[in-house]
Amino acid sequence: MSRLCSAFVLVLASGWCLCGADVGNFAPCLQFFHRSWPPKGLTGTPICQRYNNQYRFATLYSRARRSPWLSAYVYGTPAGKRPSASWKFEPQVRTLKHGRMEVQPEELAYPGADGNMIPFPPGPVDQNVVDSQAVQLDYINSTFSRGHLNPSLHHQSREDRSATFTLTNTVPQKAGSNEGPWEVLEQTVNKTLTAYCLGEAYLVTGILPYLSGERWLKNHRVAVPEYMWSAYCCPNYNASLPEELRDTFPTYAAVGRNDPNSTEEIVPVCKTAKKQFRGYDVRRMPLDSLETYLKERFGSVVSVFYEQCSGSD
Repeated sequence: MSRLCSAFVLVLASGWCLCGADVGNFAPCLQFFHRSWPPKGLTGTPICQRYNNQYRFATLYSRARRSPWLSAYVYGTPAGKRPSASWKFEPQVRTLKHGRMEVQPEELAYPGADGNMIPFPPGPVDQNVVDSQAVQLDYINSTFSRGHLNPSLHHQSREDRSATFTLTNTVPQKAGSNEGPWEVLEQTVNKTLTAYCLGEAYLVTGILPYLSGERWLKNHRVAVPEYMWSAYCCPNYNASLPEELRDTFPTYAAVGRNDPNSTEEIVPVCKTAKKQFRGYDVRRMPLDSLETYLKERFGSVVSVFYEQCSGSD
């Protein structure tokens, strides 16, 4: 199999409080980062994603784009069937100020929230929610699916899996990517970490925006990424790795195309791929190669893991 085509398959004590610190602060959920060290070099709104009064993962969010830059989580071997999609939003705000609730610029939605993500109502959505983040109507009748950054497949408990169904964890992703090479990547990472990672595995999945000019969903509200990327960090792993996996620990990364018309400078196109998946290829690479592309795209030095995932956790 050619190198280009092999890129299609990548071989590869949470607390809570009833407070408004879940948005704008990673402090309550540092357990989702290797050595409690969030990625450096990117700016956005931190969200400690909480569901049923427990933190589940962390997201760096862009209000201007109404979509996340990245989500970070600890891997768990999946159990049971994927839960039914019950899409949620983030209603967090600060506490009282001058006798009334006041929505701050870095926060997401409206007064009265306790910090837990909640399902969208069956009827109209509050305008504060519409203004601050994506809603289900944005994706309806568009040509994009709701692409999880933190996938349900990478979690064990039903509640952890259900928590991934929040629109602050999704980006507009083409079905050719979401149901093709990117899904293969998620499944392959699942098998690799289950088989060979002996301790905690930390994952960060994010996006690369277009270099010139944003692309948007149909109503010009939610920004579309040109590429998606993902990296894992497993400091403690089985040293008896098969030959083909010896360069994939303790850390490894990948970039996937979300636009079949993009250039091939970052991710080449596998010419023999099935027609419905052609142009949505995934390229595997070392972590430092990913960070080079992040630096080029964002114009700043980006570090995904503490000291490149060095040392035991």
